[in-house]
Amino acid sequence: MLDLKSVGLITVVLVLSLLASSPGEAVMSNPNSGGLIAALHAEGPAPDRAEALSLYGQFVGDWRADIVAYTRDGVRHEGYGEIHFDWILQGRAVQDVWIIDRRPGAPAMPVTGNWYGTTIRVYDPTLGAWRIYWIDPATNAYRYQVGRKEGADIVQEGTTESGALSRWSFTQITPRSFHWKGEVALDKGASWHLVVEVFARRTLS
Repeated sequence: MLDLKSVGLITVVLVLSLLASSPGEAVMSNPNSGGLIAALHAEGPAPDRAEALSLYGQFVGDWRADIVAYTRDGVRHEGYGEIHFDWILQGRAVQDVWIIDRRPGAPAMPVTGNWYGTTIRVYDPTLGAWRIYWIDPATNAYRYQVGRKEGADIVQEGTTESGALSRWSFTQITPRSFHWKGEVALDKGASWHLVVEVFARRTLS
């Protein structure tokens, strides 16, 4: 669970991210937000930790995604979305926004709901791993995880509000695609249930 200080800091970054990443109406509603956006955004990784930052830095850019969610009894639901990654905070962190169907009035996708959330990914040199904060006010979902490279994959692990274990993984990573999996374990990790998959493709610039 996040402490109050962490929640406060991440909430500030979330507000900045919504100014930077939301559709035009959010940016246009605050013509004085340019300084905040400039303070958040970075052109690239911090030089003193560039190699470590490449783990998530490789995803910087824009992605389209096919999304598949599964109920506990295995019923499959399909949707689509978009993902946007960029450098923030003097290049010491990566931030991304994950969206499921941003059309106004779009029906909620079963199991997941329609995401419109942001992840803050900060490399912690003392931990030798990444601190991951997911905040989605659209579905009222909040997670803290620790992410590490495991072989060719990236694996993030944490605990849900109910005490279940969560595991989110980036697999099958190429320069133009990746497969993301969200899993949960209700039995202390003895067995894992696949909840959602994301098949992402980099958009051409």
